[in-house]
Amino acid sequence: MALVSACATGPQANPRDPLEPMNRKIYGFNDVVDNAVFKPVATAYTKVTPVLVRTGVTNFFSNLGEVWNTANNALQGKGQNAVESWMRFSINTVFGIGGVFDLATDMGLERHKEDFGQTLGSWGVPSGPYLVIPLLGPSTVRDAAALPVDAQGNLLNAVPHAGDHDRLYGLSLIDTRANLLRATATLEEAALDKYTFTRDFYLQLRTNEVYDGNPPDPSTDAPK
Repeated sequence: MALVSACATGPQANPRDPLEPMNRKIYGFNDVVDNAVFKPVATAYTKVTPVLVRTGVTNFFSNLGEVWNTANNALQGKGQNAVESWMRFSINTVFGIGGVFDLATDMGLERHKEDFGQTLGSWGVPSGPYLVIPLLGPSTVRDAAALPVDAQGNLLNAVPHAGDHDRLYGLSLIDTRANLLRATATLEEAALDKYTFTRDFYLQLRTNEVYDGNPPDPSTDAPK
């Protein structure tokens, strides 16, 4: 936190993004890496993989996340959401062939996606400054601090064989990037300043997620 604060710019800085000069450099680096590696791989993946298979892959990794959704909903005191998240995991794992088929949604069980950053926010922890993380992208100080905890909640860590773990993790990254291809194309066509657009969208999205779409006040989640 002390290092982050030391990087803050003067009084003219965006109050939610005092680290903008540093963030822009990291954003530019991420953009170069994405265009050189991740985007081409994700594009190739969508071209050679049938839609039905890609949907199954997405469902599989989403189903793994239901266990962590259950834990975070419980930590936030959302008992019904926690129960429904666990029911989704159980139903899709047993009857959906490991989660490849999302039968729970067809049964009317809504997905309640929660991470530890949202849990900290629900406990009153302020978001802190906007932060762009190398390779990982948009975040905040609070969300960045929650990443190690979220990593521990990832069921892929339970895969015993290192090779299998790495292959599954790589497939998860490719699947995630492939699902963002359309959003990336829209961003490139619509935004004059992709950095500002991405920052504002992310901060608004995270505020809505923390308060379940009902933020009490626009300044409530501002950095303190």
